[in-house]
Amino acid sequence: MGLLEGKNALIFGLANERSIAWGITQAFKREGANLGISYAGEMLERRVKPLAEKVDCKWVEECDVTKDEHIAATVEKAAQHFGKIDVLVHSIAYAGREELSKPYHETSREGFKVAMDISVFSLVALTNAFLPILNPGASIMCLTYYGSVKVAPHYNVMGVAKAALESSTRYLAYDLGPQKIRVNAISAGPIRTLAAAGVGGFRDMYKHFADMAPMRENVTIEDVGNSAVFLASDLSTHITGEVLYVDSGFNTIGVQMSEKNSDQ
Repeated sequence: MGLLEGKNALIFGLANERSIAWGITQAFKREGANLGISYAGEMLERRVKPLAEKVDCKWVEECDVTKDEHIAATVEKAAQHFGKIDVLVHSIAYAGREELSKPYHETSREGFKVAMDISVFSLVALTNAFLPILNPGASIMCLTYYGSVKVAPHYNVMGVAKAALESSTRYLAYDLGPQKIRVNAISAGPIRTLAAAGVGGFRDMYKHFADMAPMRENVTIEDVGNSAVFLASDLSTHITGEVLYVDSGFNTIGVQMSEKNSDQ
């Protein structure tokens, strides 16, 4: 029997087959979850619908997380289809491409607001809206990146947004703890996704990561999917407010030296 047998899991932010959300979706399917998928905007529909069919997902809904009425309507549809929800995955982030190519101090006011609204507040808004239909013992999770706590060149306003997302994770965990609902974040190493394509110098960073991480390997959407299964399952019942690093140990390295330059 799968670890998520009988659990209703909603995944927000699927874009295509390279999405971290797709790695999570496949892993949840493998472990027996009843799946629901939400995507952002009509343009993604033609990519998302075929993926939903692959995992036999019957609930596929568009949701604009910048609009409270869209979120409310999505909750209503979920309640009608599933009744209660056990797992909520937030795999949503956005910053304008121009904000990720200029120096951080040139971030526009509007660009900052948009990044924070879509990448951070959406987690708060979704949590608040879904709370009435979350089962006790439910698990909420979001996706973050190490650029939240250390500088990742060109990550800019996205790094600041991820810092706010991680802080929100802790505050939400505090709020929801009495209801036995846990809230955690997964900090994944760099993965070649649609979102990553917008970050300047990503290719170099991707290579550097594999050279420097203790395990000398990049991570995959499957790795993140397996960690998400753990956080969604009853195996993580008393883990909340945490940031789980799935990054081959990269975040543990302080001074970065390539092997050929060291004395080993």
